[in-house]
Amino acid sequence: MTTKDFSKRLEDLISLFDKTISTSTHPTGFAIATVDGEKFNEARSSSLSFIKNLFGINHPYYSDFNNRVVHNYPSEASYGRGILKAIKSEIDGGWLNTMKGIVSAEIFSDFLEMARHLLSEKYKDAAAVMIGSVLEEHLRQLCLKHLIPTDDPKTGKPKKADLLNSELANSSTYNKLDQKNITALLDLRNKAAHGKYSEYTQQQVELMAQSVIDFMTRNSI
Repeated sequence: MTTKDFSKRLEDLISLFDKTISTSTHPTGFAIATVDGEKFNEARSSSLSFIKNLFGINHPYYSDFNNRVVHNYPSEASYGRGILKAIKSEIDGGWLNTMKGIVSAEIFSDFLEMARHLLSEKYKDAAAVMIGSVLEEHLRQLCLKHLIPTDDPKTGKPKKADLLNSELANSSTYNKLDQKNITALLDLRNKAAHGKYSEYTQQQVELMAQSVIDFMTRNSI
């Protein structure tokens, strides 16, 4: 889904809460107003599903919504609508993609720093596996950015890195020269992962690290 798709879905959910709030009444025998229960449950369930898929259940938006939007009271429906508006504001402002990119960059940077340390201690094999893993995850993040599926639609399993590389090149995310370079880097990673330690050198792993950094810099998430 694109940012526009997320924004449009949020508009629909906000509208659903607007319709829910418009049903507010004071039922006989009740001291407080309520809204239509069926509409409230539909709006609540749909919103929780959206927030979960977007941020995960550990995000404050999800826990806040789940804990504060529980009863079919106008005030709680309005609270839920407010959370959705806050999310929409972040998405429309580009903060969602920006934060994902920053977090990913920080994580990748930490792993690459660890790989450099391993290289300095002459642990080329462990460093090669770590650098290759960073590269593969970056390819997956690039696919998500450019709306390329990362799972096989037939099996539901994650696609292999070589296939991601091919699909990214075919979509013109980067050129064929980059594709060939990535293929070579993944091949070195696979040799390290399968114990073929004599088929590459310390210097080649050092060049691998620099190549991955250059590629990630030119093809940011």
